[in-house]
Amino acid sequence: MPEIEIRPAVAQDIPTLVAIDHNYTTEYVWQMEIQSEEGLVGVSFREIRLPRSVRVEYPHRVDTLTEDWNQRAGLLVALIEGQPVGYISLMLNIAPLTAWVSDLTVIRRLRLQGIGSTLVLAGQELGSNLGCQRIVLEMQPKNYATIHLAQKLGYDFCGYNERYYANYDIGLFFGKSIR
Repeated sequence: MPEIEIRPAVAQDIPTLVAIDHNYTTEYVWQMEIQSEEGLVGVSFREIRLPRSVRVEYPHRVDTLTEDWNQRAGLLVALIEGQPVGYISLMLNIAPLTAWVSDLTVIRRLRLQGIGSTLVLAGQELGSNLGCQRIVLEMQPKNYATIHLAQKLGYDFCGYNERYYANYDIGLFFGKSIR
């Protein structure tokens, strides 16, 4: 595979980044289970293999990405042979001293080839340079590839928010100290 270059996004990248197919397919889901007894509530997640592969819609509106990116502290682009092939966006002020990753996308034909990992590592460096001590990745419970990526890079499950996304899907959060 050719070398992956990471750099801040420029205006000319935006049409290419918006055109990336942000949807994905999966055969696994993190299924949430709530146990409730008097005075005690427990929540657990377990990995479940689905009976068939399903296509999952990206949880953010792609038509508003350009507007959303203007609110980000950082938007990094992965390039191969000078062509944008993926990106990561970071927000600040969601939690104290924390860089928050809500968007991490790679073009379909190049997924699972290390580009996402390279983007996350670059995001960690950017977050640290911005004075953050922690970074959090958000994802849907069906985004098995990103859950696996987070675990591989040493991120720990640090929470969830039910009905987090506009489509009412759960948001899962994985965090890591970066300082």
